[in-house]
Amino acid sequence: MAVLSNIRQRSALMIAVIAFALFAFIIGDLFSSGGFNSTSKDVGSINGKDISFEDFRIKVGNVEKSGQGITSTAAANRVWDQEVSVALLTGEFDKLGLRVGEKHILEVLKADQNIGKNPLFLNAVGVFDIAKFKQYFKANPAQAQYLVDREKDAELNAKFQIYNTLIKSSLFATESEGKLKYEMEASKVSFAYVAGLYSTIKDSEVKVTDAEIKDYMIKNQKKFKADETREVEYVLIEDKASTEDEAEVKSRINGLLSGSVVYNQATAKNDTLSGFKSAKNTIEFVNSNSDVPYDSTYIAKKDLPAIDADLLFNLAAGEVYGPYVFGNYYAVSKSLGKRLGVNAKASHILISYEGTQVPNKKEIRTKEEAKAKAEAILAQVQANPDSFMMSAFSNSDDSSAQQGGDLGYFGPNQMVKPFNDFVFNNSIGKVGLVETPFGFHIIKITDKQDGIRLATIGLKIEASEATSDKMFTQATKFEMESADKGFDKVAKEMGLKVESPATVKAMDENFGPLGNQRSIVRWAFEDATKVGTVKRFEVANVGHVIATVKNIDDSGLAPISQARAYVEPILKNKKKAELIKAKMSGSSMETIAKAAGSTVLQATDVTMSNPMLTGVGLEPKVVGNAFALAANKLSAPIEGNTGVYVVKNISTVKAPDLKDHAAYVAQLKAQSAGDVNRVLPALKDNAKIEDNRKQFNY
Repeated sequence: MAVLSNIRQRSALMIAVIAFALFAFIIGDLFSSGGFNSTSKDVGSINGKDISFEDFRIKVGNVEKSGQGITSTAAANRVWDQEVSVALLTGEFDKLGLRVGEKHILEVLKADQNIGKNPLFLNAVGVFDIAKFKQYFKANPAQAQYLVDREKDAELNAKFQIYNTLIKSSLFATESEGKLKYEMEASKVSFAYVAGLYSTIKDSEVKVTDAEIKDYMIKNQKKFKADETREVEYVLIEDKASTEDEAEVKSRINGLLSGSVVYNQATAKNDTLSGFKSAKNTIEFVNSNSDVPYDSTYIAKKDLPAIDADLLFNLAAGEVYGPYVFGNYYAVSKSLGKRLGVNAKASHILISYEGTQVPNKKEIRTKEEAKAKAEAILAQVQANPDSFMMSAFSNSDDSSAQQGGDLGYFGPNQMVKPFNDFVFNNSIGKVGLVETPFGFHIIKITDKQDGIRLATIGLKIEASEATSDKMFTQATKFEMESADKGFDKVAKEMGLKVESPATVKAMDENFGPLGNQRSIVRWAFEDATKVGTVKRFEVANVGHVIATVKNIDDSGLAPISQARAYVEPILKNKKKAELIKAKMSGSSMETIAKAAGSTVLQATDVTMSNPMLTGVGLEPKVVGNAFALAANKLSAPIEGNTGVYVVKNISTVKAPDLKDHAAYVAQLKAQSAGDVNRVLPALKDNAKIEDNRKQFNY
């Protein structure tokens, strides 16, 4: 639910999210980050306009410092996208001669909450005061550059607003277009047809080569335009515990259960140490011996390890269970008792009012009106409990309305206090009304879960030093030998699996199923890395990755392997069409149908706006040809979406004359409203963009 993230109070900390949109303002101290290897001064260019690396580096640094936990590469990608968009749009602004004045810039600045609602710039009645705004920066010269930067961004925003308005104003529909739309919906054609469907020929009977796919891609370059890529194969030698390592950990945890005898050098006698089962201070014993600290939380059965949940949950107080495997740990657990109702499940209907921070209110109401409505709904659901779900769906101002108000399970203090207190102080089935800062909540308690508190010793199952050394030796040997003998051959000799290749672009972070492995991607695009180059990488929490470049694609087209799924069916249907057309001969529909091994079918009152053939699908070319034919005339074979067709026009009914097509013009205008969003992609398609980011060590 939309408000749930606010109601659930896991932390008092409010996280400020800085939106980095097209013209977002980048604020922060400038700092230098080292490690850049390129000697070039430009990170790229857009339509001949260079992007200074120094300026780019500063902006990337500011994004990294924005508190969003973003990586250097992700920040560089984000800034690059912004730089491209700004450069392209600024070029359009200049062509149009767009200018904005101080008043327009101030309006944009005021729209920023950090300025328009800043107490420093508000007058006595809480309204933005331009004089106070200017006086502040006059009195604080150190902040002057900040204002200059903000004004530049505001000017850009203002121009974009004007540009956007101009684009929207240019999107229109004519009377003729409205008339055409009407005629496409109202004109009808009936026809007979013979269909030679592509599905009647097996795919295995027509072959499509890589060369044919590539030729198609070259002829349709815009559809398959792509960045330079590297195809990288790899072998993974996981840094994981051996069978012997697991046995050693299991032996250690078994030794903790019953205690042990240890020689005491101070007394020169053997001391008998208590085990987990008989330990007097269980919590201290756990913290002294476990890789996982003691957790005092009461745990519901559903949150216990699935395989062992029943046995763990039913332990009597003081009873011990284990060893058992839980994730990457061998564990033993002792029950410290149960508690009733540790988790609760509830549904609610939120009735908010003006002033509460609830988005998408279903209606505007005062607090008094909200309370009256909430009390009326409460009475209704108390009288008819089964109506709660539908009432939530119809009335709740929270997105949980779509689930009938269901909030799922939650623990104590995860909701704001009045909500929490009602749920955990009442029994299942109770319905009531509480008020929170979000409004009035009609709450129904639907379930509660009991919990058990466990003292658990967990020893991590991990590779020993000896095992890690063995893996390192194996990985190093593979790296050295594969560089000379061949990657696949050495993998086979050593019994290692070559994983499916990962195809990456220069600024990618993710490397196949291994996730973020930027160092491998960066290496793949280094000048010294060629096809067949091999390198070993140590990957934290994974092990050793030995990678080799299998293919370098700098053609500017998507890899054939990626395009095949789209292109191959098209080319196969082209070949099938030729085979089918060769059969479709004759002077009548019946003879053509017989020759094609098909039958004569009928289509009645089909329109161009919905060119659907029953049992086949959309066939606009077929229907369009039927409209173009004179009555009783046969068409030549038509290559459609699903097969080859021959049609015979039976009758065409033209749309009656309509004096006013305004309704159809309005529909076309509404459909074109979103076309403004196509401007930037179109500018990018036609721009000359040079991207040098891979030369810099991001």
